[in-house]
Amino acid sequence: MANMTFRGQLVIWLSFMVALILQAAPWPGELAPFRPSWVLLVAFYWVLALPHRVNVGTALVVGLLWDLMLGSTLGVRGMTMAILIYIVALNFQLLRNMSYWHQALLLSLLTLAGKLIEFWAEYLVSNVQFNPEQLWAGVLNFILWPWMFLLLRRLRRRFAIR
Repeated sequence: MANMTFRGQLVIWLSFMVALILQAAPWPGELAPFRPSWVLLVAFYWVLALPHRVNVGTALVVGLLWDLMLGSTLGVRGMTMAILIYIVALNFQLLRNMSYWHQALLLSLLTLAGKLIEFWAEYLVSNVQFNPEQLWAGVLNFILWPWMFLLLRRLRRRFAIR
């Protein structure tokens, strides 16, 4: 039983590591504003699927890793992820019963809110300019969510993560 739990945790953390790598992967200059928020997609799925394993603490740690990886102000993305995942974890039973497209719409709105929270937190610390092109990530998350959901569900079932 302990081996199954460890294997499940390993798969979850590896999925977060892959999402962080995808988040850091370079995109061509003209396509950079369309970069989806891979980390938020993965966190959203795991909180919906396993709220007893992946929660606000996990989101905070992943967000801090994301900040370290990007070299940005430490805690900005950690705080943003914790706030967004708290909202999802609070309503996970309601969200589970929604269709993929309703979930995608909600994820898109949460992505937009997260981008605005990130800007606000960075603005308090340093002088940054708001780039409205960053909001395209919400549209791309809307499009990618059903496929990401199916991929991660298949991974969860393949490794019998409970």
